Amino acid sequence: MLSLEVTSTAFANGEPIPIKYTCDGEDLSPPLQWGEPPEGTQSFVLIADDPDAPGGTWVHWLVFNLPAETRALSEAVSPRGNLPAGALQGKNTWGDANYGGPCPPGGTHRYHFRLYALDTVLDLEAGARSKELLQAMEGHALAHGEVMGVYKSQ
Repeated sequence: MLSLEVTSTAFANGEPIPIKYTCDGEDLSPPLQWGEPPEGTQSFVLIADDPDAPGGTWVHWLVFNLPAETRALSEAVSPRGNLPAGALQGKNTWGDANYGGPCPPGGTHRYHFRLYALDTVLDLEAGARSKELLQAMEGHALAHGEVMGVYKSQ
């Protein structure tokens, strides 16, 4: 699978996520940018999760069917729903179809914002769960990239 550069103007890879993007702050989705995808890209999927959660990976945000021409998501996209036309949000572990910021119960956790370039547009409804999303993506990822930030509750 090809590599895709993913960055955020809010935090550098491996660095702390500012409080305003967490449950201790305004709980805004952070700004994200990415490079040119490979030829044949039809859509993007964004999965933000915390692999350090006590009960297993905690999904914080699912966005799918981002149009192929999209190269960024601005700050505070979710829950306002001001996503690019055609893009949909899946349900996070809390059961909400929007962004839920870092909110670790204790210690410092890692938060991965993974972006996938797909060769298709997924046939899923808004509110799909991560398991459904991952199944639908199977065999369709052309490229992948991520930016990871860390956070410890205040």
